[in-house]
Amino acid sequence: MQLSVSVRIIESSCKTKLNLPMDRFLKAVSDSGAAAVCMRASAAGVKSYSEYRVGLCQSIEDAGLVVSMVTADSDVPLNNDRGPMSLQNIGPSLDVAESLNCDLIRVCLKTKDDIKAAQQATDEAAERGIRLAHQLHTATIFEEVDQILSVLKKINRENFGIIYEPANLMVNGQSYASDTVERLAPYIMNVYVQNHRLNPEGGDSLETYCRGEVRFDHLPLWDEGGVDFGEVFTALNKIGYDGYFTIHQAQGIRTPEDAAKYINRCQEFVAQYQ
Repeated sequence: MQLSVSVRIIESSCKTKLNLPMDRFLKAVSDSGAAAVCMRASAAGVKSYSEYRVGLCQSIEDAGLVVSMVTADSDVPLNNDRGPMSLQNIGPSLDVAESLNCDLIRVCLKTKDDIKAAQQATDEAAERGIRLAHQLHTATIFEEVDQILSVLKKINRENFGIIYEPANLMVNGQSYASDTVERLAPYIMNVYVQNHRLNPEGGDSLETYCRGEVRFDHLPLWDEGGVDFGEVFTALNKIGYDGYFTIHQAQGIRTPEDAAKYINRCQEFVAQYQ
């Protein structure tokens, strides 16, 4: 597995702008020994000028990194009602991915009515050698394992898959260990990790289709009591997963020093399992 770090760690809470310049972020990622960055629309997306994206791609290459995945439209991570709209006009997202030399784009489906658009968008992406993937996420049709597999079979495209994310599976009341990973294995195109601890009195909450509101606490990746990352690595190694393992924990980091410290700590945490 190759370590990737999401731009999300330096995003503001609105998910549309950054708290830290990209050059500082890229240096922290490169210095840590990570292999890639996971791009977000807050840094470069469909609203960015193509010249800026080309320049950013060069900066990423100069830092010795690649882009593991692109989330080209801010409505996708916001998971709002506009999240699936990029599927109806996937061209601009494909342009973003191409300008960043990346072949994987994160998309959003909220209801079964979005499946046809997903099929059409995936076919268009295939013509340009690009894959589409959906994060296992709350308040989407990728919440529960049986449902996820059913939707994937309906989409029925080789270049459409999933982003395995154990914390959201846990929030949705699903197993996230070997049994689930084995069932989802043929479709896993990326891995996202963050850490939650379920807590009825927790300070954070997510709305789910399958369980209503679920409350939880955010934890650092290395804290116990949330996701069992030993089980996660065991499951991924069992299926021979060798793709990107992306740090996706929201941090709102504001200084280069904090970014470097956090990324290095994540690198050390991941290294103990490899």
